[in-house]
Amino acid sequence: MIQLLHTPEGVRDIYGAEGREMDELRGAITSCMHLYGFEGIQTPSFEFFDIFNKERGTVPSKDMYKFFDRDGNTLVLRPDMTPSVVRCAAKYFREATGPLRLCYCGNTFVNNSSYQGRLKETTQIGAEMFSDASVLADADMIALTVDCLRASGLSEFQIEIGNADFFKGLIEETELTEEEQEELRVLIKNKNIFGAQTFLSGKSIPQTLRNLFVKLPEMFGSVEILRDAKAQTKNPRALKALERLEQLYSLLCAYQCEKYISFDLGMLSKYKYYTGIIFRAITYGTGEAVASGGRYNQLAGQFGFDTPAIGMSIVLDYLMIALERQNRLADHPAPVACVSYTEKTMEEAAGEIAALRKKGIAAALCVKEDGKE
Repeated sequence: MIQLLHTPEGVRDIYGAEGREMDELRGAITSCMHLYGFEGIQTPSFEFFDIFNKERGTVPSKDMYKFFDRDGNTLVLRPDMTPSVVRCAAKYFREATGPLRLCYCGNTFVNNSSYQGRLKETTQIGAEMFSDASVLADADMIALTVDCLRASGLSEFQIEIGNADFFKGLIEETELTEEEQEELRVLIKNKNIFGAQTFLSGKSIPQTLRNLFVKLPEMFGSVEILRDAKAQTKNPRALKALERLEQLYSLLCAYQCEKYISFDLGMLSKYKYYTGIIFRAITYGTGEAVASGGRYNQLAGQFGFDTPAIGMSIVLDYLMIALERQNRLADHPAPVACVSYTEKTMEEAAGEIAALRKKGIAAALCVKEDGKE
């Protein structure tokens, strides 16, 4: 019987003060997204496997929760919100004119290895913008992320920005196989400098390019890092990526967000559908990024909706952990008026509590035994 009271590893119950605080957090962030012109959309908790298959560049198949319907179709609990929202955009908004802005809140399910200690079910709230390929759209999405985090009560955080095209441009100069490219990508993503050195030592790659790959994990900091990187490569795609980042920084200064901004040229997302700007928000109190996002100009085309797009998402669970450890959450319960009643005074109590609620006062009924104060 005791086992029935426990949850599986990687999932948890949310109740009491934490549940109320998460509701308030969700409301504050959603309101911020509405100010930016985003409209809500809700997608199913499970979809056909093909929505998230390898071609989409999302979570590996082994990390998905898969099952079958009665017709034998393979279904999965959604491991990532973006492909679901892209599917909806392709289905319902194909003929839309001008930029399309959609926001969402929902749970995702990823079957992480037990030793990773990560949640397997998280609540994400995010936004996706379609049909605007401009650098201003990139800046607007990052400014939205900053404002959403500030609306949550977070004050000390950093938005680290990279560009997926910088690494892709450099990798084009090598003759590495797809598997070797992925191995190098993981080493750089994990900032494993020694591992990258060892991996590259046996490869036929020019020394200058090899040195640049090894330096990538350390190429992070202020906007000056972009200028330093320009002097170390002549690759057109990589240089274009750096120029885009410089333009982005100028716009973020216009948004007055520069104090939250830094750059990381070694940033490589686990989602392979990103094609340009990528970013993540970090803060102290949690080992996970509280928000992330990027540009994915080719993903919608896989659904027959060939349009550029950029998005962001905030993981409410990790944001809540950070806010709690930084003492940024309210430490007092919401006041609730108690209207006591007995079997003889139920009608009177019903009228009293209805009047309080009409005034916007939180009220709850409290039973009292006859003859007791």
